Amino acid sequence: MDINAAYKSTRPTGASIAPPRPINPSAAKTSRAMKLQCSLALLIALGVGCAAAQESRKQAAYDFFYLVLQWPGSYCDTKQSCCYPRSGKPAADFGIHGLWPNREDGSYPQNCNPDSAFDPSKVSDLLSSLRSSWPTLACPTNDGLRFWAHEWEKHGTCAQNLFDEHGYFQTALRLRDQLRVLDALATAGISPDGGYYTLGAIKGAIQEGTGFAPHVDCNRDESGNSQLFQLYFCVHADASRFVDCPVQPGGRPCGNRIEFPAF
Repeated sequence: MDINAAYKSTRPTGASIAPPRPINPSAAKTSRAMKLQCSLALLIALGVGCAAAQESRKQAAYDFFYLVLQWPGSYCDTKQSCCYPRSGKPAADFGIHGLWPNREDGSYPQNCNPDSAFDPSKVSDLLSSLRSSWPTLACPTNDGLRFWAHEWEKHGTCAQNLFDEHGYFQTALRLRDQLRVLDALATAGISPDGGYYTLGAIKGAIQEGTGFAPHVDCNRDESGNSQLFQLYFCVHADASRFVDCPVQPGGRPCGNRIEFPAF
């Protein structure tokens, strides 16, 4: 059968084939350009969003925590002195300075969530424990809320993958109570009586009593004597237990003759 005849036989009677519409080269080019621009805009938006998310994750990432304890007698025995909180003079024991997420390269994340401001109502059941175990000695005399707000907003918000505000403070209090540092020192005959002790004796006593040797940070009294000031203990990234420190913090050297002042 003739192909042309077959083709003609399939056409309805009276039907005609419209001639092809001429293509406007300029319009086609404009359409392609607009599609390209839209695609590029979408890719840029996605790229910016991904970069922001990656930067946020990088900023908040950490490998372990420092639990930092502070001897109040050394805080007060300086030229700047100290002010007791409104709740009164704290107990003569090591108080908490902070629980700080840290990285193994020595850096640390900070101020990770500006939208998560400290809310005292969320720790209302912990306030009594915070006053006794996490006291403020800064001047002028205050109620501690500004100190705790600083610690949560600078450090705690960087571990919100692990706990909320209440969990952060509760965890620090629990870890501090597990150590019983003052008892460990007393067992070794090291007391806050204004006497002097070697760095080795202090670290050895604490390691014997707690199972972990802390990094010891010293400050200076008005006469320039080195004082036992802060102790850094390392905590696993899940905040469940103490670990050996993967990196030591910076700070002032103690020397080998350290005063343990009374408070």
